[in-house]
Amino acid sequence: MRIRCFLLILVLLAVLSSAAPAASDSPPPSMPTVSDMSNLASRLEEDSPESLSTPIRVLLLLTVLSLLPAMLLLTTSFTRIVIVLGFIRRALTTRNIPPSTVIVGLSLFLSLFVMAPTFAQINERAIQPYLNRQISGEEALVQAVDPLREFMFRQTGESELAMFVSLSGIEQPETTQEVPTYVLIPSFVISELKRAFELGFVLFLPFLVLDLIVASVLLSMGMMMLPPVIVSAPLKILLFVLVDGWNLVAESLVFSFGGT
Repeated sequence: MRIRCFLLILVLLAVLSSAAPAASDSPPPSMPTVSDMSNLASRLEEDSPESLSTPIRVLLLLTVLSLLPAMLLLTTSFTRIVIVLGFIRRALTTRNIPPSTVIVGLSLFLSLFVMAPTFAQINERAIQPYLNRQISGEEALVQAVDPLREFMFRQTGESELAMFVSLSGIEQPETTQEVPTYVLIPSFVISELKRAFELGFVLFLPFLVLDLIVASVLLSMGMMMLPPVIVSAPLKILLFVLVDGWNLVAESLVFSFGGT
């Protein structure tokens, strides 16, 4: 049952990411279609030896959907992107503008754009061979996890990985294949948090300098009762618009994952 649920989630993510534009002149990678979703469901139903009642199936489906946000947060680029965008909104001192819904939605689709090559590999290595009855469900699960592990290894720092390997008490692995997934995921998440805060600090500095300049000017003019944020906020927005800030932030985020 876990294998079927995991494959259904991967197909759903791959279908959503299929709308992401290609980053080069090479042909776009093969992505699963909506028909593949129905074919996969039929194949999983055929492979299931047990017959479950409808209420139990609904319960299992709801359980899988509840695990989907955790998978999205902890095994993709979503964590870094949403934190950096949150730093930008904080630095602009615009309170809830853009709204949290917009920040999360933009982070989701930027994550799908970054993860599109990984999902294409999952479709090529696991989903399509499974639909064509070339591999079993267990083998499809292993093949589907490998591209995610490759992505996480590229973004995981050596110090974070070494720390969790030491804490787990396992033997020192000689290759990446020997690193268990339960050790890789927390190492990846900590690395993402570290890089997100580094990017947030760099992006915060220009706005901090502008705040200091405005505060100094107001203090020299004797306007001590006027909060500096009232004057600096419009200037921050103007500066951000003039330098095409959203394009720069999105481009920086994509390139931080090794995009071309």
